Amino acid sequence: MKIGILGYGNLGRGIECAVKQNDDMELAAVFTRRAPETVSILTESAAVCSVDDIAQWKDEIDVLILCGGSATDLPVQTPEYAKYFNVIDSFDTHARIPEHFDNVNKAATESGHTALISCGWDPGMFSLNRLYANAILPQGKDYTFWGKGVSQGHSDAIRRVEGVKDGKQYTIPVEAALEAVRNGENPELTTRQKHIRECFVVAEEGADLNKIEETIKNMPNYFADYDTTVHFISEEELKANHSGIPHGGFVFRSGITGWNGEHKHIIEYSLKLDSNPEFTSSVIVAYARAINRLHKEGVNGCKTVFDIAPAYLSKASGEELRAHLL
Repeated sequence: MKIGILGYGNLGRGIECAVKQNDDMELAAVFTRRAPETVSILTESAAVCSVDDIAQWKDEIDVLILCGGSATDLPVQTPEYAKYFNVIDSFDTHARIPEHFDNVNKAATESGHTALISCGWDPGMFSLNRLYANAILPQGKDYTFWGKGVSQGHSDAIRRVEGVKDGKQYTIPVEAALEAVRNGENPELTTRQKHIRECFVVAEEGADLNKIEETIKNMPNYFADYDTTVHFISEEELKANHSGIPHGGFVFRSGITGWNGEHKHIIEYSLKLDSNPEFTSSVIVAYARAINRLHKEGVNGCKTVFDIAPAYLSKASGEELRAHLL
C-alpha cells in the first residue's frame, strides 16, 4: 500500500514515522508548497515533490494523507484532492464538520474515490468513545476534558502579543471537576470550572511584563473565560523544559440502568500522549488502511470514523483477530 503525504510539518513527519512502523505500507512521496530541494525527509526511497506536480501521481498512490491546517488548508485541499486520490484528513473544527463532510463527499463520489475526514483523537478516538457510551447508556451525561497538554493554537496566540518573544500554553483539567465526574455526581460545569490555562512566556528585553500578562489573561476566545496563570521564564528554560508537544484527555459518560434508574455507571476513556502529532498520525495511518480496503471493495464517497468497522483498521485477518483479540 503506497502512501502520499501532503505537507511536511509536525503531522507530516509523524505520518512518515507511523508508515515506517506498518510493514504493509510504504511512503511513495511527500508533496510540499516549499521548494522541494529545501525539504529533507527521513525515508530514502520516497520522493519529495512540489504540490504543483501532485496530479501526476494519481495512479501511483493508494491513499493521500493531508496534513494541512483546519482553518484554511483542509476546507480547500480535501475536496480538491479527492478528485484525484483516496484521501484522509484530520479536520478538527467541530462546528464545521457537517459542511466539510458534504463538500468532500460530493468530490469523492463524483470522482469514484474514498475519503475520510476528521481522523485523529478528537475528533476521532474520542468521538468513537462518545458514540459507544451514548448507545450503551442512553440515559446519561457526557463530559470531555482535554490535557494536560500543549495547545498549539493558544501558544500561537501568546506569541502574537506585543513584547513576547516565544511562549507555550498548557491546557489542564481541573482536578476537582474530574473527580466529581468520576464519582458520578453529574455536575453542571462552566468553561472556567473544567479547565485552567498555564502559560510559559519568554518576554523581549525591556518589555512591560504586567501589560503582557494582562493582555494574555483578557484575550477573548482564548483566555478570558479561564483561570489563567502566566509564568515568565528564560529562552533557555523554555527550550529545555517545554520543547515537546504532549497532550491527552478524558471522555466520560455517566449513566443509569435498572427499572427505576437505581444503578449508576461511569465509562471513562483517557489518553496520555508524549507527542500529540505522532499519536494523531498513528490513528490516521490505521484508518488509511481501512480507506484503501473500502475503495478496493467499490465503496466511494466520504466517511468518518463512525462508518468504519474496527476490523478494517488492522492488517490481521478475521481469523487472526477472532483468535487473539476478541
